[in-house]
Amino acid sequence: MMKPLRDVGIVGYGAYVPRYRITAEEISRVWKMGEDNLQLEEKAVPGLDEDTTTIAIEAARNALRKAGLDPDKLSAIWLGSESKPYSVKPTATIVAEAVGATPHTSAADWEFACKAGTEAMQAAIGFVGSGMAEYAMAIGADTAQGRPGDQLEYTAGAGGAAFIVGPKEESMAYLEGSFSYVSDTPDFFRRPGQQYPTHGNRFTGEPAYFTHTMMAVQQLMGDLGYDPDDYDRVVFHQPNSKFPKRVAQRLGFVEDQYRDGLLVPFIGNAYAASAALGLAAVLDKADPGERVLLASFGSGAGSDAFSFVTTERITRGRNPLPSVRDYVNRRREIDYARYARQRGKLVMY
Repeated sequence: MMKPLRDVGIVGYGAYVPRYRITAEEISRVWKMGEDNLQLEEKAVPGLDEDTTTIAIEAARNALRKAGLDPDKLSAIWLGSESKPYSVKPTATIVAEAVGATPHTSAADWEFACKAGTEAMQAAIGFVGSGMAEYAMAIGADTAQGRPGDQLEYTAGAGGAAFIVGPKEESMAYLEGSFSYVSDTPDFFRRPGQQYPTHGNRFTGEPAYFTHTMMAVQQLMGDLGYDPDDYDRVVFHQPNSKFPKRVAQRLGFVEDQYRDGLLVPFIGNAYAASAALGLAAVLDKADPGERVLLASFGSGAGSDAFSFVTTERITRGRNPLPSVRDYVNRRREIDYARYARQRGKLVMY
């Protein structure tokens, strides 16, 4: 188990989900594929003027507002994503400039597929926990890609969530410990120059998602001396609706523990923001003194597991700032033609 020498926690968090939605039924109409087995209703789609950067900026601004923190107090802004707008140029510097954190800060982009956001969170915990920084922000944001006609057309959505790590005494939820489990499991990848990723279908389940998630969670709970009953709320990475439910049941959790963080039927898999958005949604509804488990997953493959306990500060800033559910419910449905235009799927030669 990993635990910093200095006690830390989440002192502020924020989220953002694009307004546009395309339904699974509409995608099925075009590609003649059955959507029922995916248990998805729709997914979030960025507008023509939105990308990973703008999504991250909105989430970061919400986190700062909720924390009541001046941006120049951030010693780091680290962004995890697999859909950066530039191949060579950090997105985090744009976010830092937009929120007013420059120039006296660290900024960098992190990569680890869908757990890039929690990888940044691990680093922020270490940065603050070591005493090198008082506050650091970790962001997970993505505008996920999917090849036309592929299964990812249904599941690959968009969104972002930001978390400010700071001293325990100022936190809305303090950290009890974390654990990471990784291996070289190539279940999902995209080579340089490829527009869309390649996935291993059923191979992404047992040797990848389930093995890594379960090992990270079981090790963390074992080190802390906890059982599933010790947790009030749990959040898992959501590549689809089935995997998080199945892994929760295998680990001994029940629906009441994971229901509030399950967003994928309505916004799709937001990749590096998937587990992070689930955590933000859970914190939006949590009461003081609740224990929360977060377990991300990233293809390639690995899982980060965290145990948090909410404090009396957890209800601060809930109004008038929008909640995750507010963003989920704020929707505008589009057809496949507009979706293809907004996602750049129409290529002219």
